[in-house]
Amino acid sequence: MEKKPSNREKRQELIKKLKNKYRLVVMNDATFDESFSAYLTPLNVIAGATLVFLFIAFIVVSLIVFTPLKEYIPGYSDTQTRIRALDTTVKVDSLEKAQSVYTSYFDNLMRILNGEMVTDTSQMALGSDTRKYTNLDLSASARDSTLRKEIESEEEFALSEEAKSVSESLGLAGTILFPPIIGTITAEFDSKIEHYGIDVTAKEGETIKAVLDGTVVMSSFTSDGGNVIQILHANNLVSIYKHNSVLLKKVGDRVEAGDSIAIIGNSGELTDGPHLHFELWYNGSPLNPMEYIAFSS
Repeated sequence: MEKKPSNREKRQELIKKLKNKYRLVVMNDATFDESFSAYLTPLNVIAGATLVFLFIAFIVVSLIVFTPLKEYIPGYSDTQTRIRALDTTVKVDSLEKAQSVYTSYFDNLMRILNGEMVTDTSQMALGSDTRKYTNLDLSASARDSTLRKEIESEEEFALSEEAKSVSESLGLAGTILFPPIIGTITAEFDSKIEHYGIDVTAKEGETIKAVLDGTVVMSSFTSDGGNVIQILHANNLVSIYKHNSVLLKKVGDRVEAGDSIAIIGNSGELTDGPHLHFELWYNGSPLNPMEYIAFSS
């Protein structure tokens, strides 16, 4: 019975075949002269083919990695494309937020004009200086409570006879306004130079108060006025507070006289130091706030 070769014998036989020498001859077909000859083994042929394949692969990978050819590969995006895509994503997100704010603004404005009540969310829309005033106590102080009582009793802050006559002529008879801040007036109302309000300075971190009950119809940043908050009151009276560092109310919030609505600041282009620029408008016409409010203690 014929004995089958073992695995070891098979491997030895395969190695022997791979090491067998073969002669490669290139001859002239017309004269049969030998032009070139070489001795080859199957093992050398396999090793040479592997080296050629690796060399070609190295060249291809180098062209893809170090040249612009990689941009033509389907599904690959270059760095500039990724940067533009990221920038576009950020802009779209900002536009969506701005659209949401303006939509909320106009919706609340329509409710106000239609005589509907807007629910106060009582959430603070803090600006870029939030960390600085995170632990700020906005509860009514003893001074605020005393001042509110004084206003209600119409004793210390009662309107002058001249101011009363102006109030009556404007349909604001009996309207008592809460001081937005107690400080020093550095610039008075002057319509001739289009300064339709007054500038009041106070210590840093001082809170700005609402002068009357109303609804916030604007709470945003403008280039000239910085962080601005605008409140619509009864009888088409509007109060405007500019250059704040932080806004504490947002569009649609209901506020009462004396409520904290902002923090004094120095934001915007038309400012040269921390102060409040305060304006009063009635039926589209500016009023001199000093005729209705006492800004000094």
